Amino acid sequence: MERALSILLFVPIVVVTVLAFAAVIRRLLGVRVGLVRALLAAVLAMLVTAPILSAFAPPDPATVSGGEAFLLAAASLVIAALLAMAALVVLEVLLPTGSLPGPVEAVRGARRRIERTRRYSTIVRIALRHGLGRFLRGRPQPGPTSAAARRRLARSLRSALDDGGVTFVKIGQLLSTRRDLLPAEFADELTALQDKATPVPWPEIEAVLAAELGRGVGEVFRDIDREPLAAASVAQVHTARLLDGTEVVVKVQRPGIARIVERDLDILLRLGDMLEERTSWGKAFGVRGLANGFAVALREELDFTIERDNLQAMAAALAGSPERGVRVPTAYPQLSSERVLVMDRRPGTPLGTAAPALARLDAGRRAEIAAGLLDSMLDQILTHGLFHVDLHPGNLLLDTDGSLSMLDLGSVGRIDAVTRAAIGRLLMAVGRGDSVTVTDALLQLLDRPGDVDERELQRVVGALIVRYAAPGSTVGVTAVTALLNTFAAHGLGVPPSVAAVFRAVTTLEGTLALVHPAFDLVGQARASAGRRIADTLTPDNLRDALEQELSTLLPMLRGLPRRLDRIGDAVENGRLRFNVRLFADDQDRRLVTGLLHQALLTVIGATAGVMAVLLLGTDGGPRLSTGVALFPLLGYGLLVVSAVLVLRVLVTVFRHT
Repeated sequence: MERALSILLFVPIVVVTVLAFAAVIRRLLGVRVGLVRALLAAVLAMLVTAPILSAFAPPDPATVSGGEAFLLAAASLVIAALLAMAALVVLEVLLPTGSLPGPVEAVRGARRRIERTRRYSTIVRIALRHGLGRFLRGRPQPGPTSAAARRRLARSLRSALDDGGVTFVKIGQLLSTRRDLLPAEFADELTALQDKATPVPWPEIEAVLAAELGRGVGEVFRDIDREPLAAASVAQVHTARLLDGTEVVVKVQRPGIARIVERDLDILLRLGDMLEERTSWGKAFGVRGLANGFAVALREELDFTIERDNLQAMAAALAGSPERGVRVPTAYPQLSSERVLVMDRRPGTPLGTAAPALARLDAGRRAEIAAGLLDSMLDQILTHGLFHVDLHPGNLLLDTDGSLSMLDLGSVGRIDAVTRAAIGRLLMAVGRGDSVTVTDALLQLLDRPGDVDERELQRVVGALIVRYAAPGSTVGVTAVTALLNTFAAHGLGVPPSVAAVFRAVTTLEGTLALVHPAFDLVGQARASAGRRIADTLTPDNLRDALEQELSTLLPMLRGLPRRLDRIGDAVENGRLRFNVRLFADDQDRRLVTGLLHQALLTVIGATAGVMAVLLLGTDGGPRLSTGVALFPLLGYGLLVVSAVLVLRVLVTVFRHT
């Protein structure tokens, strides 16, 4: 009974002692220490207290008075706390705070690692099942030598991407628009991913509809086609009629797709972080920002309320622009939710499968359709700052009269007025062949480092303009690659919003080539820029621009005399002062902080070395045991500390990178 009672009392005493040690250590260090580290240091202090006390105590404890016992115990506690604090400092040097996750993060991280491993295994099995295993060996493989072999490999690739899920389907959709990058057999086969993904069985779709609508499907729709009109990577579309007979399309999100997307995005974001940290081109391109932007866009596509709002905003933008023959569906907000979107049914055929309809049109009409689509995209980018970022052929419907309807506005690009103005100046300067203005516009669009060789950048940009912006040229993958290489060579980063514009233009180029293979994108863009310049020079537009500038300048001009009077009064009375923020720049602060740290480490290391020499040369002093004295032990310890600190400083001094 007494033994059990002593055990019950011992446990809370130990816990209280450890917590007390942890609180004292954190308080004495004066910095924020993690709870786990503080508890480990407290346990260390508690464990070494008894050996230290026994080392200080005389051979016969009976000769120690009460006051001496108290002093010995206090000294033991203080030394134990100092040892624990030193252990924390050493631990901070070896494993800085934040380098290891906490318990909760460790559990979550382990769970994510398990999911990633399963996902990797799934991807490998999919590749093996479709005969693509030989491409995973890390060695160059010979490509197909005949058109039939290319078609077979293209079908295998399309099936593997389809089975891989949303992320891989998105990759296939982007590749399907790059006919200048892929053989025709691959581009034709990957086009099926734009609206021909594997459909979800109707019972699963019906369950999603009932859950989102809050009532039975028959209470909302007079009838609905159980066979999907189109099946894409995120959702599939069914035709239906409302109770009043209105024809609509119902876009339903695939069940369980959100969890799959989050798992793939976790892999993508980790890959982006790794590339930006370990590669120079990854840092120059801002791969982490691009991956984050892609993740945000894909998450937006999973929320159909965002697409509903985008449809309404895009409809308003198109209504405020000249008629280009491009429209968007009208959404039904009262019947839409995060996973269901109801829209009116637009007539037409997906552009990716509209080759027979396009063949019936003459070359002039096809050129008009392509020009209208390009002008509409330029209106969206330059005038409204709201544009469709993924206009591949599967997201466009071609009507019999040649008009186009844009679909899938779950992810749109948005750019501010300053960026729009810079892009406009860029297009106008490209049309004139003005490399100086093009360079200035690019520097305003991109994230520039502290030092840029602008003259060299102007020469490189001028050469690119001559090569790719000449009449008859096409803005293909070679031009985009050359431009991105130029950005990387000069340390220019591409913000996500600007990257979305690049993506929209390159995707649109493949779509325009499908509508009209001989379409001159550069020439049409130059002509459109010329028309926009002429429109801005009309008397009404000039008057509006002047009014806007005056409305901006007038408040500043009104306050200018008052500010000048205050400055003059301060100068006259000797009260003029200048406030300068020292080290406001992060680089300056890091430089000064690094120098101070090196100087402090040097002083501490030298001081520790001098103290070590003095202690090692001192005779006498208390003894920890019959063969170990306190002063030599402390001296050797300080000598080790001095050596470590001096070596750290020398490594920093002699390191070249």
